[in-house]
Parts: sequence; structure tokens; C-alpha cells
Amino acid sequence: MTFNIVLLSLASFASAASMRVTDPMLARLGTEFQVGLAQAATVITVFSVAYGVMQMAFGPLGDRFGKLRVIGMAAIGAAAATVGCVMASGFESFVAGRLVAGALCAAIIPLSMAWIGDVVPYAERQPVIARFLLGQILGLGGGTAIGGLAADDASWRWPFALLAAWLLVSGILLVRAARNDPGPRSAAGSHFLRDAVQVMGAPWARVVVATVLFEGMVLFGALAFIPTHLHLARGFSAAYAGLAMLAFAAGGVGFALFARAFVKRLGEVGLAVWGTLLMAIGMALVAWTPASWVAPAGCLLAGLGFYMLHNTLQTNATQMAPERRGAGMALFASMLFLGQAAGVAAAGWVVEHSGAVVVLVGAALAILPIGLAFAWLRKGRGEGYRA
Repeated sequence: MTFNIVLLSLASFASAASMRVTDPMLARLGTEFQVGLAQAATVITVFSVAYGVMQMAFGPLGDRFGKLRVIGMAAIGAAAATVGCVMASGFESFVAGRLVAGALCAAIIPLSMAWIGDVVPYAERQPVIARFLLGQILGLGGGTAIGGLAADDASWRWPFALLAAWLLVSGILLVRAARNDPGPRSAAGSHFLRDAVQVMGAPWARVVVATVLFEGMVLFGALAFIPTHLHLARGFSAAYAGLAMLAFAAGGVGFALFARAFVKRLGEVGLAVWGTLLMAIGMALVAWTPASWVAPAGCLLAGLGFYMLHNTLQTNATQMAPERRGAGMALFASMLFLGQAAGVAAAGWVVEHSGAVVVLVGAALAILPIGLAFAWLRKGRGEGYRA
């Protein structure tokens, strides 16, 4: 089981890095393809929309054919689509490559957590998920960092070649590991919409899904424009702006390494409360800082806070529908990334007309009622999990 979790974490690194690699490249893409900033941001939006919509297929497919096998095949397909980004001759073909890559990367992280939910008891699940998420966390920061470095480079497409190779190797290894997949499989009649309706029949599932929808809309909508804000508004180089986001990943790594102690000390309610507060403080620091060293500090706090809250949401999501765990996690991921797509689209318009500070401060304020409401509702449920 441990080896499979390592493979899933490696694949999740490539998926998350693919998701964030274009964030610090928006200004460069605008110049390269002669498009405005809001239009350049469609490379993020189409990835997120495709990621969210394709959960309708991958959740049931994972339940039916085996989660490891579906993840591996999707990673191989995502590698091919990412090669398309390397070879794209115009903005439209580049966007098409991003769309297909997002559609196929959609299988990797949600089905990985669903697989962990299948094989790890709930009492031990949150620390295990946190360790698995090291790949995703490092991917979010690493993808932004290499995107920032490439934005200042004459050969700006090299990150996509690197990610394609990583996805291909991960996919091949997972397909081989799937031969001994211990995870359960459902009956042939699995169907996303029917399963999603049944999952949403549980009141707590509706709370978890609604929370992650608004979390994705508010936080990821703003997160996508932090490198652009630091580059254009604060005058930092694109490379430094991208590297500053490594601090966001470092906050997540800190949580993952000490997740067991965090969970024991704070419990799910405390994690949600403190995570929300740290996110708000961190985003406000990034928005208003005039000093280069404060931006990474704000990103560090925001990253730690995000994973404190989001890991709690993920752990609850794995138990929304144990008999339909693939569909449940697919629904969870779908709402997260459809929320992100809406948030990025709205934030792109606001950034062009009013600047990124408005978006970042708005996110700092908006995350408070979202996270604290979840914590309050979770407190009312007491210890343990009840559907």
C-alpha cells in the first residue's frame, strides 16, 4: 500500500504542477500570443473547467474499472496533451492542449484520495491523506516556480516538456501497479449523475460540497493572480514572483509533516478555524506588502491555513458515500475546480479593471465566513463521522 501511495503522490505532483504552471506566465503569454491579460487567463480557466466537468466520467470509471488503472491511463493521456502545448503554433492550439490536459489530469488527485479512502480506516485517514498530499503541495509550488523561471526565459515552453515526461513515467508505473490493486470495484451500472444525487442526499455531504465550491472560487481565483500581482504591481521579476509561491507549498508541507500532531491537538474544528484565519491573514499580507520578503511570508501563512482547512474537507469528503467513494470524491473535486474556474474568470476581469489588490483583499475577507461556517457546522456534529 505504501508504494502505491508514493506513486500516487508522484502523479499528483505532475497534475498539480500542470494546474499552476501557467499562473506566472500570463503576462508572457499575453505578449507571446498578442492577447490581453483576461484572455491569457483562459489557459487557467479551460484547465479548471475541463478538470471539473470530467469528474462526471472519472468517478464512475474509477469505481468500475479500478482507480489505479484509470489514474495511470489518464496520466499517460495527459502527457500526450501536454506535448501538444509544447508544439502549439498559436494561442488557440495552446488553449486546446491545456483543455485536454485538464480533462485527463482530472482523474489523478480525486481518485487517488478515493483509493486511500478504500484502503485506510477513517480514524487513520487524515494523516495518510496529508502525507499523500505532499506530492500535490509540492506540485502547486513547483509548477508555479518553474512557470516563473520560464516566463523570463526565451525558451518558455520547456516546463511542459518536463511535465509531459513526468506524467508519462508516473502513468506507466501506476498501470503496472494496478495489476495488484486491492481497491473495491462497483457494479457495472455506476453512473455519475445518479450517484451524485445519492451522495447529495446526505445533509453533511451538501455542506462539504458547498464549502469546497466557494473555497475554490474565492481562494484559487485569487491565488492564480498572486504572481501577476507581485510582478506587475510590485515590480518583482517573474521568476521571483513564481518562486514566492514556493512558500505557499512550504506551508502545506509543514502541515503534512506534522499532520498527526495538528489533528490530535486541534481536531477537525480547530483545524478549520485556524486554517481559515491564517488564510485571511496571509492573503492580506500578500495584497498590501511593499517589501519583497513579506510576500513569501504571507504565502507561507496562506498555504499552511489552506491545507489545514482543505485537508479537513478532503477527509470528510472521503466518507460522504463509502459505497460510492469514487463518485463522491469526483463530485467534491468537480465543485472545487468549477468554483476555481468561475473565480479565475471573475478575478481576471477585476484585475484588468481594478487591479489585483482588490481581488486579494476580497479573497481574504470572503474566506472568513466560508471556513468559519464550516467549522461551526462541524462542531455541531461532535466527534467522529456521521453521514
